[in-house]
Amino acid sequence: MTCLLKSYKIVRISGKDAISIADKIFFSKKNKKLSSLASHTIHYGEIRDDSSERIDEALVSIMKAPNTYTKEDVVEINCHGGALSLKRVMELVIKNGARLAEPGEFTKRAFLNGRIDLAQAEAVIDIINSKTDDSLRLAVNQLSGILSKKVNAIREELISIIASVEASIDFVDEDIEFISRDVMGKRIKGAIDEIEALITTTDEGRIYKEGIATAIIGRPNVGKSSLLNALLKEERAIVTAVPGTTRDVIEEWVNIKGMPLRILDTAGIRHTEDIVEIEGVKRSREAIKRADLILLLIDGSVKLNDEDKRLMEEVRDKRLIILLNKSDLPSLVKKSDIEKALPEKEIVSISALTGEGVDSLKAVIHELLFKGGITAGERPIITNLRHKNALEKTKRALENLQNSIKGNISEEFLAVDLRAALNALGEITGETATEDILNRIFEEFCVGK
Repeated sequence: MTCLLKSYKIVRISGKDAISIADKIFFSKKNKKLSSLASHTIHYGEIRDDSSERIDEALVSIMKAPNTYTKEDVVEINCHGGALSLKRVMELVIKNGARLAEPGEFTKRAFLNGRIDLAQAEAVIDIINSKTDDSLRLAVNQLSGILSKKVNAIREELISIIASVEASIDFVDEDIEFISRDVMGKRIKGAIDEIEALITTTDEGRIYKEGIATAIIGRPNVGKSSLLNALLKEERAIVTAVPGTTRDVIEEWVNIKGMPLRILDTAGIRHTEDIVEIEGVKRSREAIKRADLILLLIDGSVKLNDEDKRLMEEVRDKRLIILLNKSDLPSLVKKSDIEKALPEKEIVSISALTGEGVDSLKAVIHELLFKGGITAGERPIITNLRHKNALEKTKRALENLQNSIKGNISEEFLAVDLRAALNALGEITGETATEDILNRIFEEFCVGK
C-alpha cells in the first residue's frame, strides 16, 4: 500500500557558499563531495559534527545557480524530522558559515536576483494563506505572472508614448511632430480604461484572498450555533435550549462554492443583566459593524417579537440575508411579514437542525456577492491593496496628463505626468519599489519562504 506522509524536516541553504558549507557536514555513502556532483541531484549520506559524531541520516539535494528558486546555489538537507536532530543540523550549518534567514528572505532573493517580480513574490504568501481551491488557483496564476504581464503591457504603452514626447523635446528646433496630441489622448484614454478595468476587480480579489466576514446574528436560541455547525458539517459550537449559551464570538472559515467565508457566530442579542452575557452582546454588535455580510436568523416557529424587529431595523442598511429557521416545525412567521419590514432583501427558509435549505443559502450567498459569479484565475484580478493604490496613483497621473493635453501644456510637463504614471505602475512589479516597501512586504512571510 502506498502511503502519504506530511512532515517538516528540510534545512535549506542558499548563497554562493551553500555547497561548500554543506560539504563540511555531509558525508555521502559514495565518499564524493557535493561540489563535484551534478546539479539537481539527490544524494544519501550522513550529517556529522566536528568530532565525526553522526547526527542524522539525510538525503541532500544539490541545485546549482542559476536554475534555482533564488538563482543562487541551493542545498536542501532532508532529515528525519525530529526537533532535536533538526536543531543540531541547523547549528552545524550556522557554525560553518551560514546565518538564519530572515522572514521571506528566500523569496526576496528570488526577486532581487530577477527570477520573479514583486507581484509574483507577493503571490507566494497568498499561496501559503489560501483558504479555498479558487483562492489557491488565483494565487498560483498570479505567481505565473498573469497580472505582471498585464501591468507590463500598460507600462510598455506608456514608455512608447513618453519616448515620442521626449523626442519632441530633444528635436524641438526641427519642427517634427513625433506624436500628435489627438493620438496621444486616445492612447492615454485606452491605458486609463485598462487600469480602471483592473481596479474594478479589487472587491472580487479581496473576497477570494481575505474572505467575507459574515456575522450570524439573532436573538438568543434562534439556532445561530446550529447554523454554524450545519455550514461546517461538524459540531463546532455548543448547542443547548438554554438562552445565552454562546457568550463570545466564535470564528470559523467556510468554503462556499470556492469562496472563503469567515463566519462569526455571535452571542444572542437581547437585554440582559448577566455581566458575561452583556459583554457577549457588546461583541456581537461590534461584529455586526465590521461584517461584510449579515445572516439574520429568525425563529419561524414562533411569532416575531420586539427583539426580532429591533434587530431587523438595526441591520436594514447592511448587506443582508434573512433566514427563517426551524422550517422542520410549523411556521408562525410568513415571508410577507418580513418583506414589509425589509423589502428587496433575500429571505431563505432553512432548518439548521436538519440541514434543509443550507445548500439554497450557499447559492444565495454566492449570487448576492458575485451577481452570477466569476471564475478565479481566468483574468488578472487585483487581490492586493498595495496594487490597487498603485493603479489609482497611475490613473490620477494619467488624468492630469489628459488635462495637460487639453490645456495645450508644453511637452516638458507632459513628460513629468507620464513619468509619475510610470513610477506608480512600476511599484506593482517592483521596478520602482522603495526599500521600505520591500521590507514591509517580506516581513509578512514566514521563515523558510
